[in-house]
Order: sequence, then structure tokens, then C-alpha cells
Amino acid sequence: MFHPDSEMRTVSSDVGVGVFATSFIPAGTIMYFEDKLDVKISPDDPLYHDARYRVLIHKYAYTDANGIWTLSWDNAKYVNHCCYSNTISTGFGFDIALRDIAAGEEITDQYGLYCFLEEEEMDLSCHYSNDCRKRLRVDDIERYCEQWDAQIKRALQQLPLVNQPLMQYLDAEIDHDLANYFKTGEGYPTVCSLKL
Repeated sequence: MFHPDSEMRTVSSDVGVGVFATSFIPAGTIMYFEDKLDVKISPDDPLYHDARYRVLIHKYAYTDANGIWTLSWDNAKYVNHCCYSNTISTGFGFDIALRDIAAGEEITDQYGLYCFLEEEEMDLSCHYSNDCRKRLRVDDIERYCEQWDAQIKRALQQLPLVNQPLMQYLDAEIDHDLANYFKTGEGYPTVCSLKL
């Protein structure tokens, strides 16, 4: 489920569509989590082996370390990559806003956390960042794990201080893990765990 203060818009003729904030979204806001309405597609699903649908799956879905694809039912599937993204996936099972996102700003994510297979590697051309890595690689998680974890930990400090419209939908296990982390400072799940 994606943050409700968002809408799909055209970015450009080169990029296509993206997702934009319709109001100010502060750092530390939960932006997305996989919910029960999302569609799961396994590698042995006939849809995955139909070339017409496989193209769409690769464009709009993301995969986990087991090769299971998730197709979001809402705007999440239209979020574009940026090497200097304003949101990122966490080991807690949700995406978080890394910094304040202004109304009208495109919401971007870090695709490096979803690239598990050689066939998912792709050339990049970040339209918002001069520090583009130029290529999404299978080993991005290992290469950038510490940097991404540091960004997430800073954003997590804001999580209990800002409005969280998606909090009511989170699973009890995520609530428990977050409460434990805020209470003890222990149990932070590194983004490297997403690849295990």
C-alpha cells in the first residue's frame, strides 16, 4: 500500500509516468509496505512465461531473493528509481521517506534493493541526480548497504514524531519489531537482510 498523499503524473516523454506527492510529506514517514492486496507471481506461474506479460511484470513488479514477483495494486508500481532517492526500503518491511518531500515533488525509490538476478540489471539515467551510478547491479546491496542503513537510521528517528497514515495497516509483527527497536535500540534489520 502506497502513501495516500500521492498521484501518478507524467514525468517526461523520455521517462513516462511517476508518482508525485500531493502534499508535504516529512522525513520518517512510512511510504509503502507490501499488503494483502498486492499480487504475487512465482517464477513457475504461466503469466511469467508468457512474453507479453513478462515484459509488464519486469516493468511494474519487483522481486524478492526467492524470485517471487510482487505487483502492487496502487501507485507503488509507478515509482521511479533515483540514485539519490527520497524513499528507500527497510529491513522492517516498509519504505520510508529519507528526507522531507515537498508537495509536487516526484517520489523516487532505490531500485538497487530489488535487483537480485542478472537479468534485472539495467542502465540508469537519473533525471534528478548528477551522482547516478549509471548501472543497476546485482551487487548493489553489498556495495551500498552501510550507506543505505545509515540513511534509514536517521529517517527512523523521525518516524514516531510524524503523522503515519499507513501505520494502521502494518502487520503486528512489524509493529512489535519497531517498538522493540525504539525501546532498546536493538534489532535493527539491515537492508542486506533483504537479499538473504
